[in-house]
Amino acid sequence: MVNILIASCGTRNKVVQYFKKALNGQGRVVATDCSENAPALYDADVHYIVPRITAENYMDVIYDICRKEQITGVLSLIDPELSLLAAHEKELRELGVTVIGSSYELCERSLNKWEMYKWLTANGYHTQKSYIDLDTFLADVKAGRISYPVFVKPAKGSASIAISRAEDEETVRLLMSHGEDMMIQEYLTGQEIGADCYIDLVSGRTVSIFTKEKIVMRAGETDKGRSFKDPKLFELITKFIGESGFRGQIDIDIFDQNGTYYISEVNPRFGGGYPHAYECGVDHMTLIRNNLEGRENPVHIGDYEEGLIMMKYNEIMIRKE
Repeated sequence: MVNILIASCGTRNKVVQYFKKALNGQGRVVATDCSENAPALYDADVHYIVPRITAENYMDVIYDICRKEQITGVLSLIDPELSLLAAHEKELRELGVTVIGSSYELCERSLNKWEMYKWLTANGYHTQKSYIDLDTFLADVKAGRISYPVFVKPAKGSASIAISRAEDEETVRLLMSHGEDMMIQEYLTGQEIGADCYIDLVSGRTVSIFTKEKIVMRAGETDKGRSFKDPKLFELITKFIGESGFRGQIDIDIFDQNGTYYISEVNPRFGGGYPHAYECGVDHMTLIRNNLEGRENPVHIGDYEEGLIMMKYNEIMIRKE
């Protein structure tokens, strides 16, 4: 019996539905959120309204749910909670719960775009030029090493919150002075790509990769996309994951810049565009179930059809107060 706890489920109804399908009655999906109006709660077998993740007693509430529901594995769908769960991996393990995710260090590095930039450049990966020092950036502009437009964003952030495009020095100075821990990032014009990957919790190998060209973005998530394959990209992603050490589900943002792949960001969780992969037959929920039952998954990288278009559309849920 495998019981999955999906924390901070929000609007990710599909993720809840897919886990229920993977368990096929041989376990329960339990969902939590701090808002009773999070629609994904009501697709779960059991749901709980919990405090915000910043509350002092938050983890105690999660521990109680894990005991009561005999949880086997836990994952979160929001970035800040990934580090929180990883930081309490030992306590959760003592309750018989596996954290379906990466280490605390990797979750923190992924959340901090400046730290990820430093790691990528130090390890020889192409990525967009980034700056936290305004004077260094302006010197590079003057030297012709970078040009406008650029993005100014929080070094720590998610869901494209507080990201602004700047066309000139005056705007960059204004944006840098009106926020804490801001960074400047090169504006890449190439095709944006999303990669949904699963790294086996038993073997540590990358066993599944799904890649899509992003056609339309909305609020930091893929709104429309097209599945495609490139063995060179699969090789790059496998190398990157192997050297960085991620585990479980991760979502990588990549740019194809004139035939060269640039790794931009990593989200060590299910991304908003994952349903595209699932509907193309890339079922990471079953891979997770296999791991939680102690089974190693075989490698099936690129096992899907190219040219399948995903188009998101709105749905509603009605509940009585």
